[in-house]
Amino acid sequence: MQKVGVIMGSKSDLPVMQDAIDILKHFGIAVEVDIVSAHRTPEKLFDYGTNAHLRGISVIIAGAGGAAHLPGMVASLSPLPVIGVPVKSSNSIDGWDSVLSILQMPGGVPVATVALNGAKNAGILATQILGASDSSILAKIIAYKSDLKLKVEESAKGIN
Repeated sequence: MQKVGVIMGSKSDLPVMQDAIDILKHFGIAVEVDIVSAHRTPEKLFDYGTNAHLRGISVIIAGAGGAAHLPGMVASLSPLPVIGVPVKSSNSIDGWDSVLSILQMPGGVPVATVALNGAKNAGILATQILGASDSSILAKIIAYKSDLKLKVEESAKGIN
């Protein structure tokens, strides 16, 4: 079974990151959740980034607020795809510092970045990455997107 690692800089990020955890579980994807602070637990960050693939993790979703170094630092250490979730936190400059810290990575250290507090999309993107090589996961994504389409079409019926 494929597994996604969901990490965040502090427990205060959990309400946002819960959306990623929930959508991954919706798709039947195993999830490993942890708190890994780039600034307060650098040894744990190093261990996580260098060893996540050895524990069976296929994609890492990393959420962080403020300076938001966690996604980029994990991406610098890991051979896995990393999806960054900028979190609007109490020490944030309206979330822009987090967005730019995750988005503006140097060449050679990519981090896929979703919208501010966009953990649900991070979970969907991780599922799509896994679905590229797993037909059962791909079928679930196709069904999910078809359901989204039906919901929009249904909501449009009563407008005219």
